[in-house]
Amino acid sequence: MLEKTFDERSVGVEELDLPDAADDVVVLLDGDEVVATSPLRVLEDELLFVNSDLYITGTKALGDVTLPSVFAKLDETPFRVRGYPASDSEKLPLIMISRYIEQLAWEHGTGRLRSSFQRLSRLDDERGTRTVYETVGDTDVDVHVYGVPDWIPPRSFPGVVHAGYHGEFRTSWFVVFHAADADVETAALVAERVGDNEWEALWTFDDERIRAVNRYIERTL
Repeated sequence: MLEKTFDERSVGVEELDLPDAADDVVVLLDGDEVVATSPLRVLEDELLFVNSDLYITGTKALGDVTLPSVFAKLDETPFRVRGYPASDSEKLPLIMISRYIEQLAWEHGTGRLRSSFQRLSRLDDERGTRTVYETVGDTDVDVHVYGVPDWIPPRSFPGVVHAGYHGEFRTSWFVVFHAADADVETAALVAERVGDNEWEALWTFDDERIRAVNRYIERTL
């Protein structure tokens, strides 16, 4: 399984009203150590007061995503999240991370982006998602998409399509940006469906682990 590439660690997130801060601040703790802080208003703008439609429709486009520090520092931390109808918002961090990784690929304009959609028809149904991949594909990024072939992208689609009906083609959600240039920021999100719209997931910025995930996908799917 893809997620077994990573280790686990335990963290906590607390919202603290700091007396010397102009705004409320969310603090990420690892035990008693402060790992990262983010203004609460940043989390409101990026996560708490938004919904997935902003990404699906393209209202929140490439270049519009800011990854709060408290989420960036949750890398390699396992999550279990749910989507609609059990939850309207739990899955949003994974959507935000996905778009952030796609944004990294677009900003750098080189490297390789591998993304799984479970159903390729999502690229047809979700206007914003398809626009993202057409935009990234117009750069020198090598784009690869994965999923059940319930819809086949047109010849004009600027990416390589990998289709299958079983196993991780159906159950995996990954967005992996890998580049040969060591100075380029890369990232990977890996998730596995463990229930009806329920996912176990994590993300990483560690280049060695990103390379390992990239190799696994290349050889397995």
